[in-house]
Amino acid sequence: MYIEAPKKSLNTSAKEVFDFLCDIRNFEKLMPENIDKFEVLDENTFRFALKGMPEIVLRLKEKYPNSKVIYGAASSKLSFTLTAAIQEMDGDTSEVTLSFEGEFNAMMAMMIKSPITNFIGTLSSNMDVIGQ
Repeated sequence: MYIEAPKKSLNTSAKEVFDFLCDIRNFEKLMPENIDKFEVLDENTFRFALKGMPEIVLRLKEKYPNSKVIYGAASSKLSFTLTAAIQEMDGDTSEVTLSFEGEFNAMMAMMIKSPITNFIGTLSSNMDVIGQ
């Protein structure tokens, strides 16, 4: 399953966006209002839960300076990634595209598609906090 949020234009440099997204503590600022739990586990891993949903543990997997940050599931039970592709437009503006990719059976995919689409849409919308 592949889900992509619309591109988000930011009045912030690609470096500033990259630095923000590489610091896992900043994800709390991007989370939806219905967040139930947010906990930093170590410098590369955090756990969160939205009301009515199971806890998810994300770990920083890969980073490509100023262009891409990839988070993945810390558990081997569910295999998925959350990728932020950053494109510098000029020195002071950039565009970010969030995408979610995972392998799920048809029933699971049907159940999680809408909540995940809403979740990454909210993360993308809340990126206005970067650089403020």
